[in-house]
Amino acid sequence: MPSASTKAAATDAVADTRLAPGRPGYRRMSFALFAAGVAAFALLYSTQALLPAVSADFGVSASAASWTVSAATGALALCVLPLSALSERFGRRTLMTASLAVAVAVGLLVPFAPSLSWLVALRAVQGAALAGLPASAMAYLAEEVRPKALVAAIGLFVAGNSIGGMSGRIVTGWAAQLWGWRAALAAVGVMALVCAVVFRLMLPKARHFAPGSLRPRALAKAVRVHLADPLLMRLYAIGALFMTVFGAVYTVIGYRLVEAPFSLPQGVIGSIFLIYLVGTVSSAAAGKLVGRLGRRGALYLAVTTTAAGLLLSLSDALAAVLAGLVLITAGFFAGHAVASSSVSRTAKTGRAQASALYQSAYYLGSSAGGTLGAVAFHAGGWAGTVLLGLVAVLGVVSVTLYGTHSARVQERESRRTYNRTASRSVLRA
Repeated sequence: MPSASTKAAATDAVADTRLAPGRPGYRRMSFALFAAGVAAFALLYSTQALLPAVSADFGVSASAASWTVSAATGALALCVLPLSALSERFGRRTLMTASLAVAVAVGLLVPFAPSLSWLVALRAVQGAALAGLPASAMAYLAEEVRPKALVAAIGLFVAGNSIGGMSGRIVTGWAAQLWGWRAALAAVGVMALVCAVVFRLMLPKARHFAPGSLRPRALAKAVRVHLADPLLMRLYAIGALFMTVFGAVYTVIGYRLVEAPFSLPQGVIGSIFLIYLVGTVSSAAAGKLVGRLGRRGALYLAVTTTAAGLLLSLSDALAAVLAGLVLITAGFFAGHAVASSSVSRTAKTGRAQASALYQSAYYLGSSAGGTLGAVAFHAGGWAGTVLLGLVAVLGVVSVTLYGTHSARVQERESRRTYNRTASRSVLRA
């Protein structure tokens, strides 16, 4: 005969209508958000693999061309918080659909930019449009997916980001070699359009969304609450620092590989972004890593892997450079999946704002990494970019160590409080 606890568990399982592996709608949701992630990252970083070609066509330096990436990520970072507020009022699904639609429309205009200034401006608009997607997606998952399946679900969304980043760069690399960088950007726009249609058709309607307020005071209050949370602040810093490394490395790597001693053609350089598949695996496996090592243990593993990749990439042997990129990519995506899922689990209210603040920090890190990485490359070559990455990695280690220390101090204080309370209870008895 079933025990009382078994009956209670069964009742809870029936009552909880949120999505989980094996339940209706979970696969559709996963595939839809995967497609959205592909479209978003393909569009957001569509010019990154083309920077040498853009520099040559407009006659500008690497740091000037890097603004075609930094403008998009910077605009996303600035707009993600206000757009997340709109998702609290009008719904996650609605805002994600609108964001993708505008970003795709701009993406189809980008290939016709007559100058670098126009290209940067259009890319900024595109980044601002995409700002409605990431925080809304995280909030949608936090509301519609059971807590035990949340890390895995977010990992799949992040995996979609990695596939989008990879496929977009491969498509642009070969298309640019055959027909030029403008045709390459047009191809990415068409690919993103297909993904956006699939997303809209597949994503289940939200069943657990409760509309919030658009009042500025309510938004400011939610932001203050999140910024006052030490754990959330550490997670925001970790996301920004990880993305600084990643943005610097992948903004500059094309310039390094097109020069001696490698002298690779544009198509081959684009194909190197197949390494993003490693990020797909590591982000999807983030849930298992946290289960075995804990959140901090998983972060330590991610940061160690990233640092090892940076050092290995200093070699002049192409195989060593590629191995270094593999390690950097694996470490970054694992760390990002752990940090972003921790934000969704930590925030109890205003989840869209909590995720938006993380995304804002994350993409500010990307913008800073892209610009500073190009400046460091101009000043000190690839070694300068690696040094910048190692400084950011040291920052992640410092933040995580501080979090570990704070948790231990808090645990000791809790024990002392408990012992005092217990002693007083004994004396009174």
